[in-house]
Amino acid sequence: MSVQVFLQGKIAGIEEFLAAPSGGGESLRPPSEMCLLGRSRWVTLLSEILPRALLAELGLARLLLGSSGGGQFIIVLPQEMLPQAEQFMNSAAEEVWRLSSGHLRLITAATENLGDWSVVRRRLAEELAPKLAAPAAAAGLGFFEESAGNADPSVESYFTETLALDFPAAGAAGWSPEHPGRVLLNGGKHVWPLTGGPAAPETISLARHTAASEDGHRPATRQELAERAQGRKTFGVLRGDVDSLGIRLRRLQSIEEHVQLSVMYKQFFAGELEVVCSLPEFWRKATVLYSGGDDFAVYGSWDALIPLAREIQRLFHRFCEENLKELPGPEGKTITMAIALARDPEESLAAIFQQAGRLLNLAKSSGKDCIHVLGQTLEWRQLAAASDLRETMLRMAGELEHPRRFLADLDAFYRKAAAAGSLTGARGRRLEKPWQVQRHLARALGETREKELQKLKNHLTNEILARSATQVRVRPGGRLALEWARLLAEV
Repeated sequence: MSVQVFLQGKIAGIEEFLAAPSGGGESLRPPSEMCLLGRSRWVTLLSEILPRALLAELGLARLLLGSSGGGQFIIVLPQEMLPQAEQFMNSAAEEVWRLSSGHLRLITAATENLGDWSVVRRRLAEELAPKLAAPAAAAGLGFFEESAGNADPSVESYFTETLALDFPAAGAAGWSPEHPGRVLLNGGKHVWPLTGGPAAPETISLARHTAASEDGHRPATRQELAERAQGRKTFGVLRGDVDSLGIRLRRLQSIEEHVQLSVMYKQFFAGELEVVCSLPEFWRKATVLYSGGDDFAVYGSWDALIPLAREIQRLFHRFCEENLKELPGPEGKTITMAIALARDPEESLAAIFQQAGRLLNLAKSSGKDCIHVLGQTLEWRQLAAASDLRETMLRMAGELEHPRRFLADLDAFYRKAAAAGSLTGARGRRLEKPWQVQRHLARALGETREKELQKLKNHLTNEILARSATQVRVRPGGRLALEWARLLAEV
C-alpha cells in the first residue's frame, strides 16, 4: 500500500501583483480598472483550477482535493505520483510568473501523511517558509531581469477582455496543458462548472457579482458607479478580513477538521457575498473584486459600501454563532473591515484598493472586530449608533432653512471638541468643562420653538454626548455620523 503525501500550494505576491503597473519600459502606468478586475479573477480561479487540473491529469478522484481557494490549496496524492505532480506545478509556476510579470510565485511543499496533523502541518510550514522568504531562489538569475509580460498585448487582453468582460457570464472554467498557468472560460481539456451552487459536487463556488453598465453589456466603470451614488459622486473600496483565523486553524487536531473549517469559510464568503451584492440596494452599485477563504474586496458607489459592510458583518456574526459555537475562544469569530473613498472619480482603482488595504491593517492593529471608515475606527455597535445618528442629523437638516449651514456648524462643534480633548489629553475627547459642550452644541443646533424640531434637537444632543457625574464626552460615532451625513447632503 502506497504512502499518502500531502501537497500544499500557495500563491505569493498577490497584493503587489493586483496593483502592479501595466505596460513596459517607459510606458509603465497604473493598471486599468478592467485589468485589476481581470487580475483579481485570475488569482481567485488559479487556486481552484490548478489542484483540480492536477488530479484530473493524474487520473485521481476529486475526493483527494482537500481545500482550495483564497490563494492556496492542499491535496492528497500517492507518493509515487509526487514527481509528476511537482513537474505539473513547475510548469504552471513558470507561466504564472510570466503572466504576472514576475509578481506572482506559485510555491509548493510536500510531506508524508505520517504522525499527527499538527506535526504534518508544521513540516509543510517549515518547507514553505524559506521559499516565501527567498523569492529569487526559485527564479534564478531571471528574477533580476525585466519580464516581458507587461509589454505583451495578449497578456493585457487576457486580463481586460477574457477575464474582466467575459467571466461574469461564463458557465464553466477550464484548463489545458498548452497553457498550464491560464484559466480558460467555457473550454479546455478539463472543465468545471461555475454555476449550480455549492450543492453540485463539481461546481467551483465563487462570488462574481458585477454591477452592469447602463446598456448591460459590460461591467460598470468606477465613474458610472460614482454617478449612481447619493450625495457626493465618488466611488470606494471595501475590504474585509477574518480576525486570527490562522490561530484557529493551527488549533485543529486533524486534516478533516482543517478541510471542513476552510471550506465552510470559503463557502460563506462565496455564497453570502454574492447574495448580498444582488440585493436591490446594492446590485447596481457594487462589484466583487474577489472573495477568498477568509477575506474579500468590493468596489462601488461610496454610499452603498457602509451598509454593505454592516450587512456582511451581521451575516458573519450569525454564521459564527451557528457553526462555531462549540469552539472556544474568539479567534476566527470576528471580522474587521475598512473602506477607502476616492476624492475624485478619476482616481485609479488600484490606488484606492491599496489605500483600503493600509486602512485595514491600521484597523487590525488598533483592535479586532471593528471597521475603519471616513477617518474613524469604530466597533460594529458604534457604527450602528452612528448610522442612527446620521439619520437624525439628516432629518433635522431637512427641517431647517439652511441644512448645509447646520451641518457646517456641527462640524465646527466637533473641531472644538477635538481641540479641547487634545488639550486635556483625554482619550475619549473629554472637554475640560462640561458646560462648554452644552454651549457649543446649542450654538450649532440653533434655537427653535417648533415642538418637532425641539424633540429632534434634544434627541441629537443625547446621542452626541455621553454624560457622567463628573464629565461630558463626545461619543466616538458622532464624527463619523456627521461626515456621513455631509457626504450624503452634497449636491
